Amino acid sequence: MKKIVIIGPESTGKSTLTLQLAEHYQTYSCPEYAREYLLANGKDYTYDALLTIAKGQLDLEKKCELQVTATKTNKGKLPGKQSITPVLFIDTDMYVMKVWCEYVFGKCHQFILNEITARKYDAYLLCNIDLPWVKDALREYPDEQPRKELYYIYKDILINQSTPWIEISGNYQQRLSTAIEFINKTIL
Repeated sequence: MKKIVIIGPESTGKSTLTLQLAEHYQTYSCPEYAREYLLANGKDYTYDALLTIAKGQLDLEKKCELQVTATKTNKGKLPGKQSITPVLFIDTDMYVMKVWCEYVFGKCHQFILNEITARKYDAYLLCNIDLPWVKDALREYPDEQPRKELYYIYKDILINQSTPWIEISGNYQQRLSTAIEFINKTIL
């Protein structure tokens, strides 16, 4: 199974792109667990709540992996290829949890750091902040400066690791086209 993670600051189209890619490749996507958690528990979170959210994200990812494996619904093969490579698109991973912990609280749970080194993904799609910010009850950073800071934190992380990645910019259709081209050329 190929696992592709979509990351970036809030309101950069991550969830939309994750769903669009899953639809295009006729497979499953793994949503961001933090949204579910914050909607159920309120948006005032603690440092310890971020550990709970991280563990919830990993549990959700495992469930989604099982769905892909059990159903083999992914029909997203490339023209001319006989075999189908199962793909899971993941909205958020432990890098996001690390950045969130450190940006808000100035420290990160060792569990999250351990999971970053233990988990392997096949590619990252880094969503740029060039989409207009959309107000949402759970979003924290409407100003451009924190969004820029966060974007460059994510970019620095990706530059300093070995998994293939690409910056995703433009309108929603341009983002989808860029992601599909990268995935078809680099991953599948």
